[in-house]
Amino acid sequence: MTEIAIEVENLVKVYLPRRRPPVRAVDGMNFEVGRGQIFGLLGPNGAGKTTIIRILATLLQPTSGRARILGYDVVDRPLEVRRRISVVLQESAVEMFLTVRDNLLTFARFHGITGKEARQRAHDVMERFAIEAEADRKVQDLSGGFRRRVQVAKSFMVETPVLFLDEFSTGMDPILKRAVMGYLRESAAAGRTIVLTTQVLSEAEELCDDILIMNRGQQVARGDLHALKLMSQGVYEVAITFDQLPASIESDLERLRPLRVNLNQNTVELALKADEGQILELVSGLARNSRVLHVEIGGASLEDIFIELTGEHQEERV
Repeated sequence: MTEIAIEVENLVKVYLPRRRPPVRAVDGMNFEVGRGQIFGLLGPNGAGKTTIIRILATLLQPTSGRARILGYDVVDRPLEVRRRISVVLQESAVEMFLTVRDNLLTFARFHGITGKEARQRAHDVMERFAIEAEADRKVQDLSGGFRRRVQVAKSFMVETPVLFLDEFSTGMDPILKRAVMGYLRESAAAGRTIVLTTQVLSEAEELCDDILIMNRGQQVARGDLHALKLMSQGVYEVAITFDQLPASIESDLERLRPLRVNLNQNTVELALKADEGQILELVSGLARNSRVLHVEIGGASLEDIFIELTGEHQEERV
């Protein structure tokens, strides 16, 4: 039995929109994912992540290249691939006119699970995802967040060896999201391979054994969190809390050209690329015109690495 769950070789997908130039959404991607890994496929909007997931799930034909799931080619053996995967895409994939319970039972039936076993699994899954009170309601009558819960819950009704999750936590409150992340770790420990995309980089930082960052259809970086952080040596996270924000803070920050900045009441949080000997000097410069209550300086987070490698600079004000 191969230890490789997913193989992607020179994968290319070109879209041909009418009256517009071709769009090369995936441009020669190559990667492998081992069995039992949680693999993060990260990148800005339009990077090609969802296109890759759709190709691997046999929902979209590649323009060229090959992809295999557990040894089965996604183009030549799509039925064998579908028997071995579960997929949660960004768009809703639930039966709107069925109840929550019937959505789960129907999905189980498609995978050959029926009767008492299916009913017990549905009960357990509804309890896990806090949707048991909605069991007899039609999905069309639920909020978007609850529909998303049902969609993700379906993937836990079966034990397919490969699971694809595209922005799985959309609409989940922090408590449920934390619980689902625990379920994903349990599934991976039991041998299930999980591929996820997420815009919430802290999720990938906590969950993923291996991360591929892509941009404009191509690989930008690949490795575990430690390896990626080594690529961003010289990036620091800084948090400064003032008794009162300096009047010049915005112009001071602009001169530093931070990778990321967030102003939250009297606290400034930013990520800076600087030499080790400069960082304290730069922080002191920000603090020269106001009383500082607290300072923290740390290494790069996955978000900092992502921003540096993809050029997706972000600025937030709360």
